[in-house]
Amino acid sequence: MRRIYLDHNATTPVRPEVLEAMLPFFRERFGNASSIHAFGQAARAPVEEARAQAARLLGARPGEVFFTSGGTESDNLAIKGVAYANRGRGSHIITSQIEHHAVLNSCQFLEQEGFTVTYLPVDSDGLVDPDDVARTITDRTILVSIMHANNEIGTIQPVEEIGRIARERGVFFHTDAVQSAGKLPIEVDAMYIDLLSISGHKLYGPKGVGAVYIRKGTQIVQTAHGGHHEGDVRAGTENTPGIVGLGKAAELAFIEREAEAQHLTQLRDLLQRRLLDEIDDIRVNGHPTRRLPGTLNVSFTAAEGESLILSLDLKGIAVSSGSACTSGSLEPSHVLLALGLDPQLAQTSVRFSFGRDNTREDVEDVMEHLPEIVARLRAMSALTVKQEKIRGSGFGVRG
Repeated sequence: MRRIYLDHNATTPVRPEVLEAMLPFFRERFGNASSIHAFGQAARAPVEEARAQAARLLGARPGEVFFTSGGTESDNLAIKGVAYANRGRGSHIITSQIEHHAVLNSCQFLEQEGFTVTYLPVDSDGLVDPDDVARTITDRTILVSIMHANNEIGTIQPVEEIGRIARERGVFFHTDAVQSAGKLPIEVDAMYIDLLSISGHKLYGPKGVGAVYIRKGTQIVQTAHGGHHEGDVRAGTENTPGIVGLGKAAELAFIEREAEAQHLTQLRDLLQRRLLDEIDDIRVNGHPTRRLPGTLNVSFTAAEGESLILSLDLKGIAVSSGSACTSGSLEPSHVLLALGLDPQLAQTSVRFSFGRDNTREDVEDVMEHLPEIVARLRAMSALTVKQEKIRGSGFGVRG
C-alpha cells in the first residue's frame, strides 16, 4: 500500500540535509557548547552559526534569538517571562480565542496568578479585528499575544497591524509563528514584533528544539532556573545536534520558501476544487485567501471526523482533525467553535496539510477514496438517526 502523509502541520520529516548536518554532533563533536576547552568550542561555533541562520529567517539579529526545547516552551517563556517582568506596571494580557493551547494554557495559568486576560473573538473566517485589540488595550495592558497563522485552519492574522497598535500603546507584542516560519515571510522589525516563537519539527528540522526571538530591550525574566545558558534567558545544556538541525532547516526554508509556497498552494487549491466539485454539503473553514499555503480544513456534514480519519488511514492516507496536541480530546475544536460552527458540524472536520514532497498524484489518491468514504459514513449516520428516532418512539424496543 502506498502511504501518503498529509499532516505536515502536526510534524514534518527531517530533511536529509538537516540530518547530515546533525550527525557529527552525536559522536565526533559531542562537546558541551558551554565548555571552554577545544571540545566545547567545536560545538559552540555551530550553535552560533545556527543562531544566525534562525535570525535570518526571521529578519532578526542573532543576539535576539534564544534556543528552547520547542514551540511550547518558547510560548511559555515569552508570555510568562514578560508577564512576571512587567507585573509592576500592569497585569492585563490580550490574546485570541483560537490560539494554540501552549498560549491559551499559559494565559489561563497566569489568571490563577492574579493576571487578567482578554480572549478576543474572531470572525467566521478566523480573523482577529485589529480594532478590537485597540479598544481592549488599557493602561494596565502589558502584552498582546496573537498567532501569525492558525495551525488548524491556516488563517493568517493581520500581525503587522496588530503589532503597530501594540507598539504605539507601549505594549509588548508576541506572536506564535510555529506554523508560519518557513512558509510565510517574516520581518520582525517591519511587523512590530517583540517576541516570536518557532519550532524545529514544523519546518523539516528535528523534534525537541525551538527558538524564541526576544527584541533587545524587552523586559523578561527566566521561567526555568539553572546555569547561565542562552544569555541567562533559558537555563540548560544546549541541545547542540538539535540546534544545528534547526539552523540548517531555517537556512533551507529561507532559500526555498517562495517556491515551496507556490507548490503547496497549487496542491491545496487542487484538492479544494476537487472536493467542492465532487462531494456535496461540505464547508471550507478558514479565510479563503489569507491562509497558509498547504492548509485545508473541511467540514463534511453528517460524516464524523474521527471516522473519516481512520477510514483514510486504512487506505494509507494520513490526515488529522486539527491540532495534534488535542488528538485525544473528544471535545469539538475550540478554533472551529470560535468561528461559529455548530459543535456537531465542527466534529465532522478534517485538516489536510501538505508538505514539500507531496504531489498531484497524492491528491488523485485522496479523491479516489474520499467520496466513497463520506457517502458510506453519511449513510451510517442517517441509519443511526433513524434507529434513535425509532427507539424514542417506543416501537421496536424489547423490554
